Amino acid sequence: MAIQTYQAQVEAIRPLTHDVRELDLRLVAPEAIAFKPGQFISFEMPNPQIGRLVTRAYSIASPPSREDVLTLLFNRVSGGPGSGFLFDLKVGDPVHFKGPAGSFHLRDDPERELLFIATGTGIAPIRSMILANAERSDPRPATLFWGLRSQRDLYYQDDWTALNRRSPNFTAVTTLSRPEPGWPGESGRVLRLLDERVASVEHLAVYVCGNGGMITDVIASLQSKGLCPIYREKWYDDKGSAQE
Repeated sequence: MAIQTYQAQVEAIRPLTHDVRELDLRLVAPEAIAFKPGQFISFEMPNPQIGRLVTRAYSIASPPSREDVLTLLFNRVSGGPGSGFLFDLKVGDPVHFKGPAGSFHLRDDPERELLFIATGTGIAPIRSMILANAERSDPRPATLFWGLRSQRDLYYQDDWTALNRRSPNFTAVTTLSRPEPGWPGESGRVLRLLDERVASVEHLAVYVCGNGGMITDVIASLQSKGLCPIYREKWYDDKGSAQE
């Protein structure tokens, strides 16, 4: 898939939490983009601290079926040129980006069920994969384990519930590492969900996106349970994603 430059316009901005936003970009030239669920696009932006342009990559959070509008997901990082650039955008602003790129994308392996594991805004490429799978005529059974910090960091919960109603073979479990009193859901790290709820991985294909420590721990746990395909992407604050 060729990487090219696209012109787009900010169509919508949605605050999801105190520091997380969703951004919709409508394609202008070309007017559509083809990508694989899980891939990313890249922006060049000024970094006043070093006096030159820097590149930041952001995974596409929308499914490939929506080829004329891309959804991005990002959180504010103090002093970060990428999040500062995106947070400063207004509806109607023009932007340029390059893409799509990345080897972290959903594979076609109909014999295996899907297990997605994410922390924080690492949910972005996973969301694209989940939505793309749900749109199939024969969606594969899929489970999401998603780790966030506390109740004020919750988002997409209603979306997962609605998706489960439409596609009963999809299950989402969100766990909070630092829940406040009264939280009725799961608590602790996503690794605990994996250890407690997954006995064998022989029938699974696993997609993991988050910080490096989480990925290392999750892979070790998965490998202790058997052999299966594991696809991973390390997530950096204010850098979007980077392939390994």
